[in-house]
Amino acid sequence: MRKGFIISGIIGIIGSSLLGFYASPWWYVLLAVVLTLFVMGINDMMQTRHSIMRTYPVFGRMRYWMEALRPKMYQYFVESDIDGRPINRIDRSTIYQRAKQEMDTMPFGTQLDVYEEGYEWMSHSISPKDFHKLDHNPRVTIGNKDCKQPYSASIFNVSAMSFGSLSSNAIEALNAGAKIGNFAHNTGEGGISPYHLKHKGDIIWQVGTGYFGCRDDDGNFSPELFTQTSSAPQIRMIELKLSQGAKPGHGGILPAKKNTPEIAAIRHVKPNTTIYSPPYHSAFNTPRELILLLHQMRGLSGGKPVGMKLCIGRKSEFIGICKAMIELDIYPDFITVDGGEGGTGAAPQEFSNHVGAPLLDGLAFVHNMLVGFNIRHHIKIIASGKILSGFHLLRAIALGADACNSARAMMMALGCIQALQCNSNKCPTGVATQDPALTIGLVVEDKKQRVANYHEDTVKTFVELMGAAGIDDYKKLTRSHIYRRVFMNEVRTLEDIFPSLEPSCMLVNKIPERYKQDYEMAHADRWY
Repeated sequence: MRKGFIISGIIGIIGSSLLGFYASPWWYVLLAVVLTLFVMGINDMMQTRHSIMRTYPVFGRMRYWMEALRPKMYQYFVESDIDGRPINRIDRSTIYQRAKQEMDTMPFGTQLDVYEEGYEWMSHSISPKDFHKLDHNPRVTIGNKDCKQPYSASIFNVSAMSFGSLSSNAIEALNAGAKIGNFAHNTGEGGISPYHLKHKGDIIWQVGTGYFGCRDDDGNFSPELFTQTSSAPQIRMIELKLSQGAKPGHGGILPAKKNTPEIAAIRHVKPNTTIYSPPYHSAFNTPRELILLLHQMRGLSGGKPVGMKLCIGRKSEFIGICKAMIELDIYPDFITVDGGEGGTGAAPQEFSNHVGAPLLDGLAFVHNMLVGFNIRHHIKIIASGKILSGFHLLRAIALGADACNSARAMMMALGCIQALQCNSNKCPTGVATQDPALTIGLVVEDKKQRVANYHEDTVKTFVELMGAAGIDDYKKLTRSHIYRRVFMNEVRTLEDIFPSLEPSCMLVNKIPERYKQDYEMAHADRWY
């Protein structure tokens, strides 16, 4: 688009000049118009703030004109879909405003229907805490008794997005933003690229079923390559992905047009071929073998925190994992719970809409099981699945999480406009494409600061909410702090909806009735 604009502009200038000189002076009017548009276009290509204008000079301005003309009530009320999941415009506008450090306060009060089923709110205190006296950078230490290199993590980090799915510029901006804001950047299962390492931001290396970056020629897990890769000091934690909320049980796909020679070298695969990540792992076949693999990975990495990511499906399988942990006395340092509402660039609609437990259900279950088996103190929980705002952070932590990850909100902080071209290699903002003509629109120096801004303001808002609840430490948040309207005249707390378990109840024959069948079906030496 940029090259075509320049060529067309030069032809237009030369053509209108010749027509004005040889035909009629009136053609100089056209020359003035063409020159004006050409100068505007060159200015658009040179600026670094707006990806669309940079990639689509002059024509890209139409988007921002439309935004300026759009009625404010439309901006607040209309929902927009991404990956088949609705995002309220209030949340989307807030992400953009925080990333750009624009005013994010809202006139005319609450813009949501407070009497609509599903509306949630936090209970505040008549005696709130002074926000200015609270810790503005709450962190959590991840690493249990077997960990030799614990990591102090922010409570809000970048969720898994691979290089290949995202452009090199997007990866650089995310990692550079993480470096500025002192939070972590999850690589996704696509392996570690030079763009992850260039800006020296903290990395969570995700290893999926394809074992990209640590696989042999047959696609199996390679301890030697894993040791070599995990030794990088920038890698602070390692996450074994069992399933992804957007398409649990499905595996991943990298289209051939996105599998460039560069990406193929990083993943140890053949270039220009469609790459399928299997829906299952070949390195283990039982819960016990899974725990032993995590233990092996921790040893190979030199004792770095190692955990697993999953979307909850069959509850008996997770209970079987808990039984294996206890029998072996080996525990992951963290568990990332992904929700069925999680996003991706390409997933079958049926999987995206109807497979996998939503985040709140899965998070409450995992926390309950770890408490019920009396192993919660060994394991930190990270929540992932449509975390967009400070309230979402507070709600997840109140339900049992220690920290949260976000993918789509970080993409939007980069400039994603939800064009829904993630799987086509035609992302107009240069976020989810490998086309150099499109990635040039995403300027790392500008977008890295936006990512850092969004993180900082979202965590700040979380702390402000915590103070409003009269709490000085986020660990004191409970399910009773969050209310949900379940019917027009019925309100319940998250404690009512997701009742907590008594410590050790899963070990002393006090198993709640709702979990008895799953407990009996759970085994450490087989999945079912």
